[in-house]
Amino acid sequence: MKNQSQILIREASLEEIIWVHERIPEFPGKTSFDFYESRLRHRLHCALIAEIEGELVGFKVGYQSDFPDTFYSWMGGVRPEFRKQGVARALADFQENWSREKGFIKVFFKTRNRFPDMINFGLKRGFKIIDVLPKGGVEDYRIVMSKRL
Repeated sequence: MKNQSQILIREASLEEIIWVHERIPEFPGKTSFDFYESRLRHRLHCALIAEIEGELVGFKVGYQSDFPDTFYSWMGGVRPEFRKQGVARALADFQENWSREKGFIKVFFKTRNRFPDMINFGLKRGFKIIDVLPKGGVEDYRIVMSKRL
């Protein structure tokens, strides 16, 4: 098992983000440069990649929400073979520190009811469930989680 000191977190290109995105089984199908670029264009954003021994293993992307003091942690994931090694935690730590340095006072994210590991990850990091958005079946309901930085 790798420890967090062997995980390198750095700013990422959209090509690197897309490469990892397409290797996350929870994200079915292909994604595109436009999917990310159109969301991030003209917004203060943070796109991060995690590496272990030079291999791209995870990513996290977020941006300033419609509320100037609130950062939206939009998309992220860790390749299955690298989970439970502290990658998601290292990415979240870096993103939260970056957000704090940029003057944000809150961060939020959305997940789905079908991803209890992501809900638990948020709760362990001090996030609170602030809303549930029905969409599709119960498994697809969006769970909105937020915390102060």
